[in-house]
Amino acid sequence: MKQKRIPKVKKVSGRIWLLVSFLLALAVLQLLSALPSTSIVFSSPAQVVQSFASKAESGVIWLNTGMSLFRVLCGFLLGFLISIPVAFLMSWYKVFRNLVEPWIQFIRNIPPLAYIPLVIAGVGVGESAKVVVIFIATFLVNVITVYQGIRDVDVTLIKAARVLGANDKDIFLKVIIPASVPFLLVGMRLGLSTALTTLIAAEMTGASSGLGMMITAAGEYYDMPTVLMGILVIGVIGLMFEQIVKFLERKLTSWQETQ
Repeated sequence: MKQKRIPKVKKVSGRIWLLVSFLLALAVLQLLSALPSTSIVFSSPAQVVQSFASKAESGVIWLNTGMSLFRVLCGFLLGFLISIPVAFLMSWYKVFRNLVEPWIQFIRNIPPLAYIPLVIAGVGVGESAKVVVIFIATFLVNVITVYQGIRDVDVTLIKAARVLGANDKDIFLKVIIPASVPFLLVGMRLGLSTALTTLIAAEMTGASSGLGMMITAAGEYYDMPTVLMGILVIGVIGLMFEQIVKFLERKLTSWQETQ
């Protein structure tokens, strides 16, 4: 009986595919920058690299990146840390859930741009305003994700713990929290992504530095190489965050069965 031949495409390593994908993206960008209809929007890879080199030499890109990272991480950490107890309270106490969940579901459908006038009126146009805008967006994403994860914990585990004599405290600490770790990490991933996507909106509150400010200012002068360079830097930061969360997943959820 003949054995099935494994397609050669499966033998190609992931790094090779990543390299091919990167080169293909460069070729597409180069093509778009050469076409008359799209050259106004898309700059060539060489122009983007030149823009990055000039901004790096002057130190502007490092200052803007550092300020944006500070705002993103502060807003995300506040949103993530506050969302955890709120999500657990919503899942554990019905009265709290009935009072809080409708408002969270309502507010999370409002885009972060709508909060900017209220935030500026409340805390001014300093760093606090930018952090607050990012905090609101990440908190809403995290609390819903973690809450749904806790609600989906296998009821059989809880019943088994009660049969073995566990009280509410034991069930919460030894069943609910460990089973919720994967959902906490999902919330972390979504929260970091939301923080980055909210960055430009946050830096519209009178920022004098930051990647969002740099992109907005460059767009006003049709400096497309700088616009694309700023977008790519934000994308690279997002990929770095993704790798950090994946590392935490491997360390904290190694007990899970994976396909």
